Amino acid sequence: MNMDWQVFCQDTLTGDAVAGCLGSGRDITYLNWIFTAWGWTVSVSLTALLIALLVGSLIGVIRTLPDSPWLVRLGNAWVEMFRNVPLLVQIFLWYHVMPTLVPPMRDLPPFVLVVLALGFFTSARIAEQVRAGIQALPKGQRYAGMAMGFTTFQYYRYVLLPMAYRIIIPPLTSESMNIFKNSSVAFAVSIPELTQYAMQVGEETSRPIEIYLAVTVLYVISALVINRIMAFVEKRARVPGFVVAGTGGGH
Repeated sequence: MNMDWQVFCQDTLTGDAVAGCLGSGRDITYLNWIFTAWGWTVSVSLTALLIALLVGSLIGVIRTLPDSPWLVRLGNAWVEMFRNVPLLVQIFLWYHVMPTLVPPMRDLPPFVLVVLALGFFTSARIAEQVRAGIQALPKGQRYAGMAMGFTTFQYYRYVLLPMAYRIIIPPLTSESMNIFKNSSVAFAVSIPELTQYAMQVGEETSRPIEIYLAVTVLYVISALVINRIMAFVEKRARVPGFVVAGTGGGH
């Protein structure tokens, strides 16, 4: 089967070839369109990742607080709820159900609703990692913070979390890469990201192989960039000689 990569140089309206493949003004090629779709994918993924890191860290900490059983139960309920419901179902709930239950949400654009769904879904997984990282620390680190007169907030901020995050960088890397993959479900609520682009343009041009190959390459590039960034962070944050010596940091 012959590949026709000139398909990306076609005008999206007329199908005519555009010199240089990059259109301008009213002339938009499929190459222009794929870069726009890539931009939507990156925007959804990075914004959702930020929410996931913030909320996941908070829930992970809550689940390890001493003498706070109700907060621990609240954190556990959050993880169980968002981890055990399929992402696509959650997106439909946020898009169709939540605006009905919460009228002010009717004015939110689909982008925000998808980011919230993807961010909260991923936050449950990150919360598990943060909890595991804290509980992997020796009990002595918590006691040392308490002995110095730190409040609970202070010994989490200055003692436990800096070390816990160093432990969980590898699984955080995997979640950061996965969030780009999971962003593909945004097509279900008409976000013009890469998956929707591939489906629509593949039908319009009758060249699905070329389209899906290009989209696949962009997904791989996105995940690879995140992987390299996180590898750099892991290398810079590594504590020489640090070995996890027991469990109980969260108890």
